[in-house]
Amino acid sequence: KATPQDLLVRITVHNRGPVAAPLHVLPTLWLRNTWSWGPPEVRGALRAVDRGDAASVAVEHPDLGTRWWSGDGRPALLFTENESNAAALWGQPNPSPFVKDAFHRYVVGGEVGAVNPARLGTKAAAYYALEVAPGASAVLRLRLSDVAPQDAPPFGDAFDAVLAQRRAEADAFYAAVAPARAGEDEKQVLRQALAGMLWSKQHYYFDLDRWLDEHQGHPLTPNSKAGIRNRNWFHMLNDDVISMPDKWEYPWFAAWDLAFHCVALASVDIDFAKQQLDLMLRDIYLHPSGQMPAYEWNFGDVNPPVHAWATLTIFHTERALRGKGDIPFLKSAFQRLLVNFTWWVNRKDPTGRNVFEGGFLGLDNIGVFDRSAPLPTGGTLEQADGTAWMALFAQNMLEIALELAVDDASYGDLALKFAEHFLWIAAAMDRPGVNHDEMWDEEDGFFYDLLRFPDGHARRLKVRSMVGLLSLCATTVFEADLRERFPQLAERLRGFLWRHPEVVSTIAPVTTPGVADRRLLAILDETKLRSVLRYLLDENEFLSPFGIRALSRVHRDHPYAFDHGGHEWRVAYEPAESSSGLFGGNSNWRGPIWMPVNLLILRALTQFYAFYGDDFRVECPTGSGKLMTLYEVTIEISRRLISIFTRGEDGRRPVFGGVETFQRDPHWRDHLLFYEYFHGDNGAGLGASHQTGWTGVVARLIQAVYDHDRVAMLAAGPREGIGVLRSRQKGKR
Repeated sequence: KATPQDLLVRITVHNRGPVAAPLHVLPTLWLRNTWSWGPPEVRGALRAVDRGDAASVAVEHPDLGTRWWSGDGRPALLFTENESNAAALWGQPNPSPFVKDAFHRYVVGGEVGAVNPARLGTKAAAYYALEVAPGASAVLRLRLSDVAPQDAPPFGDAFDAVLAQRRAEADAFYAAVAPARAGEDEKQVLRQALAGMLWSKQHYYFDLDRWLDEHQGHPLTPNSKAGIRNRNWFHMLNDDVISMPDKWEYPWFAAWDLAFHCVALASVDIDFAKQQLDLMLRDIYLHPSGQMPAYEWNFGDVNPPVHAWATLTIFHTERALRGKGDIPFLKSAFQRLLVNFTWWVNRKDPTGRNVFEGGFLGLDNIGVFDRSAPLPTGGTLEQADGTAWMALFAQNMLEIALELAVDDASYGDLALKFAEHFLWIAAAMDRPGVNHDEMWDEEDGFFYDLLRFPDGHARRLKVRSMVGLLSLCATTVFEADLRERFPQLAERLRGFLWRHPEVVSTIAPVTTPGVADRRLLAILDETKLRSVLRYLLDENEFLSPFGIRALSRVHRDHPYAFDHGGHEWRVAYEPAESSSGLFGGNSNWRGPIWMPVNLLILRALTQFYAFYGDDFRVECPTGSGKLMTLYEVTIEISRRLISIFTRGEDGRRPVFGGVETFQRDPHWRDHLLFYEYFHGDNGAGLGASHQTGWTGVVARLIQAVYDHDRVAMLAAGPREGIGVLRSRQKGKR
């Protein structure tokens, strides 16, 4: 941009082939079609303007005013209407003889009459028909401006100077974001990850009230159709710029994806990150019941409650970057997250025993059954991941309440409420004694989903998966001065623990001091922690050369089988796409590596390290005899995740797998794709190839690994991060 209303475009077209080739390029401009369903007077028009050396289009719109769109080199200007071809699609008459597929028909089919000879419409293309020599390229320049071409030439030396200046500014911007200690390859990974996320902002418009009326599914309308999706979300109006998982394949928002987007985007645009989280909690997004919308196909689906964690992380990130956190933002988010937490407690704890359900919870086909559908056995499924997610939610709400209680003592009561919530939830995952109907398996030393049959008896579904690893993530460390800052809260919590000693009998001891006299809230006590870490860090189980797998590799040779009523269900380790029909989603959690849950596990390890310090060491990898602190384990796993994208000693990037063009061709090999998830054994990219979204958090890992002052950004906040560094130096309890 030369100014906010002056957009410069340069397109370089390459012929990489061995012979000359015709190349047809059609940069396209159109007016959004609102007149088909809204006021016709906002239609606007695009008209050809023949002036100077450029081919220009005057853009007239009642809301936008006048703009001029110009193409250098006088390309042919093609015009049509931004209207669907109703005759081709539905066998209905077209509202205009010129419809939106006209350019395809003109160029490919040779239909000269498909475009408007009057050179006006609501959709226009600058048509460049090029002949490019082998190995050569052609440069096209375009400009969309509020300055008429007769008043200032749109192209020339000034055009190229602006582009050069903006490129230099971008270089300086990313140089400031990247850690100085990182290698050039790591810096390029960071830059492309963040740039892809900034690119994936998109205006999203969805008026549910109107959409349901149009589909005869509005529940407040007589004789409305049943079974229309999202029919209970008629209150919702989306009309915002939103960070999308992927503008190419998934051009709609997904709430739990977006929480991770914001954590990555906070490094480069903290205000946009805050605005995005605020958006998901607004009254026209949040359901009146308190549920957060999941994604376009089914807003009523249930996603993991990670938005309190994202809110807290962004608050601490801003405080680290700007020296001060945004208390009004935190307070506003907390009040609405409280409504969402209440929805979870009222809707997803059906027995009232602090044991939560939630369906597939974003983990698609990780389970034995479709967890979002009625169970083939009858009964209910008590989910280890759903319960662990809620334990983390309670911890995050406790932390936010404590931040707010510094200036407003009334939040102290809410802090106590969430401390108690966490303790009840954590205790429910492993009740005192050895019980057959609880999630913790004492023999295996791991958490599993619990299948409760209609007659009341229960059975653990002993699949070692991310479902059990998420118990790690509900972990938070508090600094020693907390008791001095909130003495009444500390006294009331002591009273609660005195009255209910059973709630802490199977979890990490709340009152035991750690490094620098810190206190720990965690589901896992030291014995459980060592047991779960033994699986986590075993390369024959979860630890891949490229991060933490979603399912243990042990199930490759030993699939889990469940028999009931003459039918058998099996779960096997599959490091890439699933080989069987999927349910509950469209992806695979049976072996691949997913960046978002890896990030939460790394945060948990950082928290545990802040408490245990250098005295706590584990084998990494398991069985290697090499002992590491949890800080060192965090860096090791982070490096493995980063190595998915960086070039190895063999010159290959694991993310590109066996695609030799991407691996070897100099024109492709340094242009990264940030896939949805990654092969559990070789790190190859899988799923949506342009899903920069949550995979973009690799940028935060690079910052944490190569800039230890930013370790706080990997943990919950700077207080904890600084504490980690101090404990590394002291190495003492």
